[in-house]
Amino acid sequence: MNETIVCVVGNVATRPVYRELAAGPSARFRLAVTQRYWDREKSVWTDGHTNFFTVWANRQLATNAAASLNVGDPVVVQGRLKVRSDVREGQNWTSADIDAVAIGHDLARGTAMFRRGQKPGETGSVESAAAQPEPNWETPVGDAAPQPESEPVAVT
Repeated sequence: MNETIVCVVGNVATRPVYRELAAGPSARFRLAVTQRYWDREKSVWTDGHTNFFTVWANRQLATNAAASLNVGDPVVVQGRLKVRSDVREGQNWTSADIDAVAIGHDLARGTAMFRRGQKPGETGSVESAAAQPEPNWETPVGDAAPQPESEPVAVT
């Protein structure tokens, strides 16, 4: 099946709307994507046309997006582009939707703090997992640090 996969960078334009459906959690929000270009005559960056997309997230992505995103947040969204046409009250409507596969904050424009979500049926808390000591990645588990065989010798 041919699909149009897109990756767009923009700002969250509306508060995510979260719903529990029979098929599982679902969330949607509007994403504003503004073209920027360098105006050579004025020597400044200028905003161009703004496109708006409705981003749809499902299952755990929906839950995490609803808990993490706020209006104005810079984000990167990857997913399947779907252009939908409809007739409402005698008017033709067209919308560009993205069925999201991944959503994340745009770290080129700010910082974020990641918190791993808890899986259904999982016991323990994020805090107890965070209290675990950081493993020493320099030494393989079960191996002692290598000992030098002899004293170093100065070379002149």
